[in-house]
Amino acid sequence: MPTTHSRARVATLCAAALTFSGLAVTGILAAQPAAAADPAGYQNVRINEVTSSDNDTVELYNTGSTAVSISGWKMSDDSFSAQSFSPSSSTIQAGGFVTFNSPKGLGDSDKLVIYTSGGTVVDRVEWATDKAKPAMARCGGDGTGAWVTATSAATFGSANAAGCPSSLPAASRVRINEVTSNGSDTVELYNGGTSSVSVSSWKYVDGDTGHSAAKISSSSPSATSIPAGGYVTFDSTIGLGDNDSAFLIDGSGNTVDSVTWATDAAKPSDERCADGSGWFQTATTATLGSANSCAGGGGTTGGTTTGGTTTGGTTTGGTGGTGDQPGQLLGGGGSLTSGCTPEAPSGSHSTPSGTLAWPGGADVTIADNVCAFTTSTGPEGRDVSGLVFDPSNPSVLWAVKNKNWLFKLVKSNGNWIPDSSWAAKGKQIRFSGGSGEPDSEGVTIGADGHLYVTSERDNTNNTAPKDTILEFDPAATGSTLSPLHQWDMTSQFPQLDTGDKDDANLGFEGVGYVPDSWLTAGGWVDPLTGAAYDPANYPLHGSGLFFAGLEWDGTLHVYGLNSNGTFTTFGAISTGKTSVMDVTFDAVTQRIVATCDNTCGETHTFMKVDASGAIVPDVTYTNPAVMPADNLEGFALAPASTCVNGSREAVWSDDGIYGFGSKTSSDGHALYSGTFPC
Repeated sequence: MPTTHSRARVATLCAAALTFSGLAVTGILAAQPAAAADPAGYQNVRINEVTSSDNDTVELYNTGSTAVSISGWKMSDDSFSAQSFSPSSSTIQAGGFVTFNSPKGLGDSDKLVIYTSGGTVVDRVEWATDKAKPAMARCGGDGTGAWVTATSAATFGSANAAGCPSSLPAASRVRINEVTSNGSDTVELYNGGTSSVSVSSWKYVDGDTGHSAAKISSSSPSATSIPAGGYVTFDSTIGLGDNDSAFLIDGSGNTVDSVTWATDAAKPSDERCADGSGWFQTATTATLGSANSCAGGGGTTGGTTTGGTTTGGTTTGGTGGTGDQPGQLLGGGGSLTSGCTPEAPSGSHSTPSGTLAWPGGADVTIADNVCAFTTSTGPEGRDVSGLVFDPSNPSVLWAVKNKNWLFKLVKSNGNWIPDSSWAAKGKQIRFSGGSGEPDSEGVTIGADGHLYVTSERDNTNNTAPKDTILEFDPAATGSTLSPLHQWDMTSQFPQLDTGDKDDANLGFEGVGYVPDSWLTAGGWVDPLTGAAYDPANYPLHGSGLFFAGLEWDGTLHVYGLNSNGTFTTFGAISTGKTSVMDVTFDAVTQRIVATCDNTCGETHTFMKVDASGAIVPDVTYTNPAVMPADNLEGFALAPASTCVNGSREAVWSDDGIYGFGSKTSSDGHALYSGTFPC
């Protein structure tokens, strides 16, 4: 069962992932310990955008949960001493922006340092020639994202998304992941991207203004590159102390990442939880060169929030919301009576080695109204499983509930809600003949626009498996739908037919429609012929195959579903996972995605056709760090047509509507929404 104290509010969690506090410029103004004059929450204020043209404008953003006074703050660059500036407001509201013009200008290749009125460094950014034209901006999250050059006009005073490039450089995935100041003074870097990044020319420096930046390679000659999902460590030759910082600078002189820690916070180490994306906390054991243990406690970089008021580096719980506000950030502490009964998650296991951090945004929101999926066969509102975006209308999301219900969802006030013009409470589905209750687990959409649903068993006889794929016409009228076709594969899985309801419940959990065009373009070898797949050999199957995920062992079973009610079996494909809960074909990445819940550490394996013509795992990602370790059985990625500023929506469904646990702000909710790169 997940615990709320380790699940910080996402916006602040994200802020800790890219912190640029505590560095002063040599010969300009010495960094000093935080003084009483420093306002509460100052460490949450980030430089968010800067331009070296158009009046040399600077934008600050407050990633914290409370307003911060910036009265009397100053700034400097690499040629002039700290100067007062005139901000658009003397206070930055939580999640708000403040802008000002540099009093003495900024150059094409320059740096910017922000200080409190007491002289404490708040944040710092450095850029190479012309990198701040039209602007240097954080992309991937205001106050938290990677520093890149904007591709369109500057967006001062508002979110940076409109000016961000469609894709971020590989170097933006490198993060300071762990640091220790206990004598060895070691820094660990982590590459959360999908390609190796060279760091042979990169430098680092601490918060001592008397120190010059040192090359990573001079500290550790073997630390020349970081493989995808890998680690590099090096011992600081300039030392690291209490109340110190570590700053990472690429070979061109651009700021990459940083961390600032308080007294003793880096003893034995200060580590990100989770790797490469989470906020920093003091560890109980250093894990340099491997995955962080995350067994410590307490935030040390900036403020973290779990529904209450930030106080220094940690936060105590606040009051949970009502559950019906649009776009609630995950987290929250206080009490909530949801009105429906959650089911605690089961089957939790650790994340497999080699898994990469979530490549999309760290922000995740609750995306449905509380108890939205209560039905006559499931008044507790549980068991939302498969999800799929409608490719013909990406503003529609289809969902199935295990107890034989199908939902057409549309957006309203930021949440996915049942489309009242189709069925305000969903439509009940049946097996052929109009009887039985399909244990509906997965859903996909074929080229014909019909919905194809997998069922593991008949809920009226739940000790016997009934592994079937059922075809429904979403345009059919009535409150109950019968299948146009039903394909029964139960006999292929005798291991599930033991008379035990738990074994019967380990069958077809998800399904994805994969177009023939992708299979032929990739050179997939037909296991039935041993030659390149030729769709013409199967004239009744339509224009694609169906990949059904077996929860029992994590395999994908490939079928051609024929118009005469028969089917062709193309065999099984290993996903490398112990289980599969949902399957989707993502046309944007051109990959089949096999999703597993907490049984496999909440992971998504993207599969490709390799050079030999086999379908094999390509890369596996975890969920965003803030998400609960629940039975998240459904996963869908929005089509390319929905992409905005390089991102599109990702949606998860919680089979038990458990959220972070009973009586918390996510109790009673089944859908979560985040972003994934385009």
